[in-house]
Amino acid sequence: MGKKKRFLKKDLNIYKDKLLKLREDIAGELKQLSEEVFMKSPAESLGDISSHSFHLADAAAGVFERDFSMGLASKEREIIRRIDSALYKIEESSYGNCEICSKPIPKRRLDALPYARYCLKCQKQAEEAENR
Repeated sequence: MGKKKRFLKKDLNIYKDKLLKLREDIAGELKQLSEEVFMKSPAESLGDISSHSFHLADAAAGVFERDFSMGLASKEREIIRRIDSALYKIEESSYGNCEICSKPIPKRRLDALPYARYCLKCQKQAEEAENR
């Protein structure tokens, strides 16, 4: 007997559409972040548009905002990488399987997080190992 397919083509197309829409949304957010934060001059990003002296608290707030935005952009780029990986897996017919144990990731999890790489059990183990 042949191996039973996990997803019908129409189901894969639904996940693919979700992933493409999510990727588009995140790419838009990254572009907006880039325009708002990364394209500003250092003086503007620190709250000193006129280049006159300013309060240290204002400078610290500006640095915090820039660092926060850079961290957010980094996380969004990682999500885009995971989305791209999930899209590749759809094309290669390996979508929806845990990267660690190879067991199917439950559809409820994929519905909530279509770029999930791991089943819940392996996700918890990966997070615990990362936090050690």
